[in-house]
Amino acid sequence: MSDVRETAPLVSVIVPVYKAESFLHKCTESILTQTMGDLELLLIDDGSPDGSGALCDETAARDPRARVFHKPNGGVSSARNLGMAEARGTYLAFADSDDWLPPHALETMVAALTAAGADSAGGAHWRVEPNGSTEAEPGAMPKGVYGPEEIRRGILDRLMGERLGKHGVFLNGFIWRFLFSRTIVREHEIRFDGAYLEDELFLLEYFCHAQRLAMVDEPVYYYLQNPLSVTRRYLPDYMDTFTRFMAAKEALAERFGLGEDLPLWREDSNWSGLLIAIGNEFAASNPASLAEKRRRVKAICARPEMAQAIGAIWPHELGRNKQIVADLVERRRFLLLSLLYWYKNRKH
Repeated sequence: MSDVRETAPLVSVIVPVYKAESFLHKCTESILTQTMGDLELLLIDDGSPDGSGALCDETAARDPRARVFHKPNGGVSSARNLGMAEARGTYLAFADSDDWLPPHALETMVAALTAAGADSAGGAHWRVEPNGSTEAEPGAMPKGVYGPEEIRRGILDRLMGERLGKHGVFLNGFIWRFLFSRTIVREHEIRFDGAYLEDELFLLEYFCHAQRLAMVDEPVYYYLQNPLSVTRRYLPDYMDTFTRFMAAKEALAERFGLGEDLPLWREDSNWSGLLIAIGNEFAASNPASLAEKRRRVKAICARPEMAQAIGAIWPHELGRNKQIVADLVERRRFLLLSLLYWYKNRKH
């Protein structure tokens, strides 16, 4: 761990690091060259087996605003939790080690937050394809300043029960396009849990406590569609993870009275999880045979909570590919579904 500087920074940027040596420099430089320089960079080396830990140490040696923590591998949630425990800034920001920030990102959000007297801020982001092409995606809410009821309708209700929709329309649980109040996080002991879907739960709990949110239209983050990221790899324990996620979501709903005006939020959430589960099972990186993949997908669809969702909702207005999957599931056309995925994987 590098030395702690004497004065507390305005913003603490937390970056979990694991197998990141090929892109870490771009990420850290985009943070340390922000036009708003009153920040600290917390690099959490999560037991990375490559040279990422050494790169973290080199970054801290060059810039005293960077602090490094080396820990045994425990996953992204444990890394972020350590970063939050060690952070000293008034506000918290997060970045993934394969992504980067536009030069004015923090300055833009801090200015909006300060002008509005808000405790939180957020913005849009750039979606970056592996070929380098970019597409701007809107923030969680339009430009403006929002109080608790508007936050509930614009963020909490959408995270609870509006999980089906076209790409760029429904609300993704991205934490890296917000500035969070460290006081709120600390006083309410908000933490990350799990290796997947952990962002969504964090946002749900945090925005139950936030009182004022300042949103900007400008993109404040570059999100790389990295084919090696956890959201792209085959996850053999995905259904266990999703089951724990739904249990945690249910607990938050009961604790904060969420979803009271959304009678089908469980079915909506389960449909969303089902679409991810199907894509996960048919992933090219899943070594199982096509017949075994099809058997697993049929078994997942037959689970009581999934069968209830399929019977209660027929999703519409999805993106083209997801709509095809949903329609085939509703019609129980699992053989055709498996053949379509086989053809897709063969093309790639």
